[in-house]
Order: sequence, then C-alpha cells, then structure tokens
Amino acid sequence: MLKISREEIIDGKFERVLNFFRSRSLWMLYYCTGCGAVELPPTMTSRFDMERFGISPMATPRQADILLVTGYVSVKTLKRIVYSYEQMPEPKWVVGFGSCPVNGGIYWNSYATINQLDKYIPVDISIPGCMPRPQAVIDGLLSLMDSIKKGEAVGYKKYRMNNDWYKKNQREILERTKPVLGGKK
Repeated sequence: MLKISREEIIDGKFERVLNFFRSRSLWMLYYCTGCGAVELPPTMTSRFDMERFGISPMATPRQADILLVTGYVSVKTLKRIVYSYEQMPEPKWVVGFGSCPVNGGIYWNSYATINQLDKYIPVDISIPGCMPRPQAVIDGLLSLMDSIKKGEAVGYKKYRMNNDWYKKNQREILERTKPVLGGKK
C-alpha cells in the first residue's frame, strides 16, 4: 500500500490535483455592507446562475471558502469581517466586490470608512466597479477559480506568514476609533 504523508500532499506534487478540485466547488459567504449586495441576487438566479460554475452561497464562515465583501467597510464592521475571515477554514479566499473595499469608493474621505481592505485581511481578487454588474461578478469569480487552480491565490498563506503586520494594522484602526468615555482619551 502506498503511504503518502500530509506534507507530501500539501507541499508536493499532489498540490495541483488538490487545487483543481478546490477550484471546482467553492462555498461563498457574502458580507453585505453596502449597496453592492443588490447585484448578488441576479448573479445567483437563473439568468446568470453562478451555481453552474460550482459556486454556492453558504450561511456560516466555518463552512465557507470565499468571503465576498460587498460595499464599503466601516470601522465597526471591520472587526466582524476579520472575525468571519479567521473562522473560515484554510484554504480560504477574499473577494473585494466593487470599488469601496479597494479604495473607499464614494466614501473615501469618511472618517468611519476603511479605504484599503487588503491592509487588514488579504484580498485575493477585486471586482472593479461601483456596483459591478452580474457578468463582472461571474468573470471575477471565474478568474479566482483559475488562480486557485494554478496555485496563485494564496492570500491565506500570506495572512499566516505576515500575521503580525495584519494584526498591527487592525489594532491601529480599531484603537484609533475607540469611543471616548467621559470626554477624556
């Protein structure tokens, strides 16, 4: 009987086979923070039908492969997004949906909005547009699937290797915006 260690499977020649199967069945958790969520129902329903590509919605982070962040990210929701991301099992991927997670979008100069989500969690792919159309969403998810198959979508490994840097950024933004009690800081 052929014995293969876990290290050989993960780091060895079977990685390509694993990535092929990983890219074929993706469960998506969507964190709808803003207006971008309005484009998800048409993407999931019969006209565009993202399930035909093997992408299905999931209700909890513990069973999800993809975290889809739609719309702006406020300081208050950043903490919940990080918690959701950290609950997801590896391998896991993050998709920034629209211009808001990438650069703040129309809220770029708001004190309560995060302008670059990739400073706090790794974003594997960004789907551009101020509400990307369903076809753009499908194209972005297919691009992610291709990156997974090729072994190029490794944001979760970057998060593990650079965890101190990500945690420092998270602490800085969350501590900077703590509520002031009694008028003193």
